[in-house]
Amino acid sequence: MCFFLFITMNKPDNIIICVGRQLGSGGHIIAKQLAETFDCKLYDREVLELAAQQSGFSTKVFEQNDEKKGFFESMFHMHVPFVTDGSFYDNGLSQENLFRLQSDAIRKAADRESGVFVGRCAEYVLRNMPNMVSVFVTADIDERIARVSERHDCTADEARKIIEQQESRRASYYNYYTGKEWGHSASYDLCVNASRLGIDGTQKFIADFVCQALAKKK
Repeated sequence: MCFFLFITMNKPDNIIICVGRQLGSGGHIIAKQLAETFDCKLYDREVLELAAQQSGFSTKVFEQNDEKKGFFESMFHMHVPFVTDGSFYDNGLSQENLFRLQSDAIRKAADRESGVFVGRCAEYVLRNMPNMVSVFVTADIDERIARVSERHDCTADEARKIIEQQESRRASYYNYYTGKEWGHSASYDLCVNASRLGIDGTQKFIADFVCQALAKKK
């Protein structure tokens, strides 16, 4: 029903779905399913590759600083193409400029085609697009720990530490660049706990929400 509504709408502007997620919530899987449902491209780490291609910097620069606010902490001892020793500022390679380059890549992709964007402040970067719907996916902590433990082949305690460390970085990054609060309901159109409906059920719930939200905007 929802997808029928989507494909029978007058050809809209590009459909943009931005998915924020807690670590281990299944947010990436849900985003991938949404991209399949709406027959559009998934942009997760692909954003880093686009930013690298468009800027001329190495993809490694963006990968090693992905959703991290402490840029220079990880960059001082790394060789970067086009940047000679001691010339970070001369070449425009700073935390703010990396964010700007990545944001430019997100905007160009969204202007070009419909897509599902995962993290990286995409809903803030694309906030002025008329057909953008933002979602934040969470899940019960026990499920998140189990997923992270399996993914990293580590103990539950180690998985909990990984979650705490990575989410602290994500929150710091998001809050700094958006002026909003990462994971707070006021920052998104919809917040949903994937533990209630499961991965597939949550994806269907979000897809229906997106269809109704877009129909209301028409």
